[in-house]
Amino acid sequence: MSSYMLAIKLVKAFAVAAVASVSLSACVGSFTGGNGSSQLQNKSATQTEIANSAPTAFPIVASECPEIRVRPGAEAFMLYAKGQAGEAKGLRYQAVLDKQSRNCLVSNGLITVKMGVVGRLLAGPKGGNDTVKVPVRFAVERDGLSVFSQKYDIPITITPPNQGEEFIKVVENVAIPYVGGEEIIIWVGFDPKG
Repeated sequence: MSSYMLAIKLVKAFAVAAVASVSLSACVGSFTGGNGSSQLQNKSATQTEIANSAPTAFPIVASECPEIRVRPGAEAFMLYAKGQAGEAKGLRYQAVLDKQSRNCLVSNGLITVKMGVVGRLLAGPKGGNDTVKVPVRFAVERDGLSVFSQKYDIPITITPPNQGEEFIKVVENVAIPYVGGEEIIIWVGFDPKG
């Protein structure tokens, strides 16, 4: 085999290894939320850019996963006994979000997001042996426009003598048009009005 043919084979082998190493790298958000340092540029992908964005490329994990944030004002959910709204002694249950996380995969002009939260439901003075549906909404905004929004009613039962229960909700395979440079934000929070 000539040295020229050997050099071509080595270049091809290095190219395949480079693609494989990029494919195996991960962008997993910490369970404490997004890392405020990663800012995506403001840019909207046109339909042409999305259609032309390497449809035959290997799927790769996004180099920057969108930040996941708790929506301001939606950090807690309180359920009161009838006629006692806002009164501490009338509180039946209170839910809070403890942790949130996400990871992403980019392929064929889409970023596919898996996102989740961990929270707690705590019994108040009027709490009982009930099943409570905790209303959690996930939403994704791309360049300021909503591209995904879904509310999930999570059933939770606190059985005495326990005073609280943990809950987990994971949402998978949310696909968003992505070329690179868009500002994408994942929101999560309680939505009792829904």
